[in-house]
Amino acid sequence: MFSKMNLDKKVKEILEYSLDNPISNEDAFYLMKAKERDINAIIATADIVREKVAGNVVTFIENWNINFTNICTGTCGFCSFKKNEKDEDSFFLSPEEVAIIGKKAYNNGAKELCIQGGLHKDIDLFFLEDIVKAVKKECPDVHLHSFSPMEIYYNCKQAELTLEEGLKILKKAGLGTITGTAAEILNDDVRKIICPTKLKTKEWIEVVTTAHEVGLKSTATIMYGHIDTYENRIEHLDTIRKIQYETGGITEFIPLSFVHPKTPIFKKGKSNPGTTGTEDLKIYAISRLMFHDAIKNIQTSWVKLGFKFAQIGLISGCNDLGGTLGEENISKSAGASHGVRTEIKTLEHMVKNIGRTPALRDTLYENINLL
Repeated sequence: MFSKMNLDKKVKEILEYSLDNPISNEDAFYLMKAKERDINAIIATADIVREKVAGNVVTFIENWNINFTNICTGTCGFCSFKKNEKDEDSFFLSPEEVAIIGKKAYNNGAKELCIQGGLHKDIDLFFLEDIVKAVKKECPDVHLHSFSPMEIYYNCKQAELTLEEGLKILKKAGLGTITGTAAEILNDDVRKIICPTKLKTKEWIEVVTTAHEVGLKSTATIMYGHIDTYENRIEHLDTIRKIQYETGGITEFIPLSFVHPKTPIFKKGKSNPGTTGTEDLKIYAISRLMFHDAIKNIQTSWVKLGFKFAQIGLISGCNDLGGTLGEENISKSAGASHGVRTEIKTLEHMVKNIGRTPALRDTLYENINLL
């Protein structure tokens, strides 16, 4: 398929190999540096691999975000969501208040609730347990895809529990899956600059793999485009791939481009102004070529990129559009301009417009209903 495209010789060799095999870190790095027509070939190849691995169905879910507090002891340079306790616009919801919001979202069609919050000095793992119990009491059939590895790590420490103990408590209470956020870039040199008080790479891996061991699956993310390099991105993708080879517990991979305008690290002149469109497409495509069927589902984020560019992500290796995503406040607070809620018909139109089949899914991709 590459014979008439006048490609870089090594790019051509890598892409021919990638049609049937996951590519190496070295080859992924070479593709990251690609220019001009070679980029088109990478995207086209990722789309072919996507079709082989995931077919021509594009999935999404009816979901809702609930942030129970924006009060946080963290010092992440990319976060504009955090507030101090005495700030006028700070908030802190009780488990019962979270449950009221959750029930309303469920009654309006949400099949999944993503509950997350800041690292509040006065809460611990048992507070998270209370949230799960309160929500499941009000809407027992909703799937709780909630709490980041950072939240779980922090709140287990607060309660003087091991990770295994804390995760088992949450699972017994009704937690369905954990989020794969707080990953940012899994390189400690980068993390020292962008999130110095956050858990280290080894600790993030420990939370995620322990969750998988106790029967809680997770997603996995990357947040790129701040101070990270191509090498950092490939290292991150390889770490995620190794976890999946070991546990098989990752349901989907979600690349998240850095939203910069209101973040402290950008305001101080310490980061890049986000990513370019080419970088976004390379992340999607190269992720697909590295993961193949190890991680079947790769999501493109309309919240980060907007509907038009997320649609391009669907022909660059992605097969999932995330969700309807009510009340997504974290990207909004950082300066995202693409809204915090959409309707099923909008996502359905995006998918049909490129000739693929839209489908509603559940969190675990076990029940998929074509539209």
